[in-house]
Amino acid sequence: MLFKLSFNNMKKSIKDYVIYFLTLVLGVAIFYMFNSIDSGQAMLEVSQSQREIIKLLIMLLGYVSVFVAVILGLLIVYANNFLINRRKKEFGIYMTLGMGKRQISKIILIETILVGIISLTIGLAVGVFASQFMSILVAKMFQADMSEFQFTFSSDACIKTCIYFAVMYIAVMFFNTFTVSRYKLINLLNAEKKNEKVKIKNPFLCVIVFIVSVVMLGIAYWKVTVDAGSLTTADKLLPPILMGIVSTLLIFWSLSGFIIQIIQKMKHIYLKGVNMFVLRQINNKINTMVVSMSVICLMLFMTISILSSSLALRNTMERDLREMTPVDLNLYKTANLEETYKKYGVEKKATKEEREDSKIPITQTLKNNGLDMNVLKDMVEIPIYASNDLTWKDFFGDQYEEVKAKFPNIRYDTAEEIVKVSDYNKIARLYGINEYKLNDNEYIMLCNFDSQKEIRDKALVNGNNPLIIAGRKYNTKYNECKEGFILMSTSHTNTGVILVPDDCPLTDDMKEKYFLAANYNANTDEEKEKIEELFSSSDSGFVQNLADNGLEIDGFTKISLMEASVGLATIITFIAIYLGIIFLIASSAILALKQLTESSDNKQRYTVLRRIGCDENMINKALFRQIGIFFGVPLILAVIHSIFGIQFAIKVMSGIASSKDLLPSAIATVLIIGVIYGAYFLATYNGSKNIIKEEK
Repeated sequence: MLFKLSFNNMKKSIKDYVIYFLTLVLGVAIFYMFNSIDSGQAMLEVSQSQREIIKLLIMLLGYVSVFVAVILGLLIVYANNFLINRRKKEFGIYMTLGMGKRQISKIILIETILVGIISLTIGLAVGVFASQFMSILVAKMFQADMSEFQFTFSSDACIKTCIYFAVMYIAVMFFNTFTVSRYKLINLLNAEKKNEKVKIKNPFLCVIVFIVSVVMLGIAYWKVTVDAGSLTTADKLLPPILMGIVSTLLIFWSLSGFIIQIIQKMKHIYLKGVNMFVLRQINNKINTMVVSMSVICLMLFMTISILSSSLALRNTMERDLREMTPVDLNLYKTANLEETYKKYGVEKKATKEEREDSKIPITQTLKNNGLDMNVLKDMVEIPIYASNDLTWKDFFGDQYEEVKAKFPNIRYDTAEEIVKVSDYNKIARLYGINEYKLNDNEYIMLCNFDSQKEIRDKALVNGNNPLIIAGRKYNTKYNECKEGFILMSTSHTNTGVILVPDDCPLTDDMKEKYFLAANYNANTDEEKEKIEELFSSSDSGFVQNLADNGLEIDGFTKISLMEASVGLATIITFIAIYLGIIFLIASSAILALKQLTESSDNKQRYTVLRRIGCDENMINKALFRQIGIFFGVPLILAVIHSIFGIQFAIKVMSGIASSKDLLPSAIATVLIIGVIYGAYFLATYNGSKNIIKEEK
């Protein structure tokens, strides 16, 4: 009997449950998708290093999934609270017919189980098929071979999803039972007639609070943008975060107190059409609107910031990776080992073999240790110089104290790297980047690391920053740092290289390192990977010879840099999309369920509108505006928050993320939010129309 009643209740209320089912299904599907990456066929088609990165991604997603489960659990409890409140009158009728609270709890329990089974089944089905596209996406990000792709099913992800959601549903059951046990018959029967108690706020006080909250928000914005450099620790970052949260709550609280009064005095707006009704509808739920709007606004802010920042970071990393890895191999080793140790105060003593090797070029070291030089082509080797007579402190000159006060963590006693212009041009020609010319008394500072370039430009801006190099005076050729680099990297990380004329009297004891750039003498990826193993594998005869002789050559390969960069970008992107979509679904679902519940509660009010002569078009407009205000207001403030939040994120990620990539990432974020948030808005509007039409 109770099962039949529960099943019929579900069938009868299916329209009301659409968004609830949709949210549960999406939650299950997304949870399964992001936890089934390990079962993808792509795992079989990637390199060992990439496989390790994917394992790290899976481990991190496991931790993130716990947080996601908590968010979804709270969302389900929140949704159930609204759905049960909507059915208070129904439960009151059951009690007047002689049904006890225990039987009502059993009905709700059966409905929760049915909802859980159906949503889990459909969600898993959607997730299993969607996870195949996830595997393709992972393979594409890691550039894996998917020619033998097969349909896969992750039993581990399925079990994990079932366990997590079963725990959520059990929590919902206890919550529902507890809620029903507190109901009184008189309250249940009169539930539709009770409005929220609205406390009239002092408009003057609300204006004052609004001004104070805007000032607080402005200070928080200033701290995370203009003064972002000072937010170096968590305790310094916490105050602007708290200011942002508190000011958001105060803005909604104060707006709800004086905006209504302002609109009421604007008779041409307040008395137009059904605007009075819309305003009263919003005013009717004014207390809960403040809290819910604030929470939803902050969740939307996190969604926009996370998605935009991560996508901008990925775009920057992909572009920089192509630009900053122009050849297959970079090698470097310390020159004049004893002099270099002495220069930097290193107490370590070099062996005879190390001392002798530090005096010869890298190419000679490669030959001496058994490397077949035919595996390389386009080889260019240059010396890089440095001297304690020219440090970062010397470069900044008169501006040293000002720069140090603003950037205290930089090691200003570090010697500047110096390269002769003709040597640099050899590297630049191989890399396909700008070459430079110098007069006898000029120097050029090369720097492409954004934050370092900014402070170095201050020293060069007036063009009067002379440097003493090897006993000669040189003036800057340009009033700013120029683009350029020597060592390959995954991003713009060159903090500074000084180019000097060829006749600069640099001495052998100033040589700090030898640097070699080259390409692999290979035509296919397979041939390149074989050569790669000569430099990266511990089993390589060349690497073993270096170890046996106590020698060390450092460097980077294009393949290793690309794998590391792609792996990091993929991890960041996946976690960001995972969290961003969950936050977006949660905020959208909360708004949608709240509006559907209110539409159900307010059926009689819409009936009154019809009786006084309002047609369906006017009623639908009133409904559209009401729902539009609830969806639009938190989104507008979230967008404003995000403008400053994203700027802070870009500043924090300076050097690996660029503001140039904000526009395409912002467009992508707008599309994602537009699809999900817009779908919930339209579903809410259509669902509400169906609900209020029932009382015709």
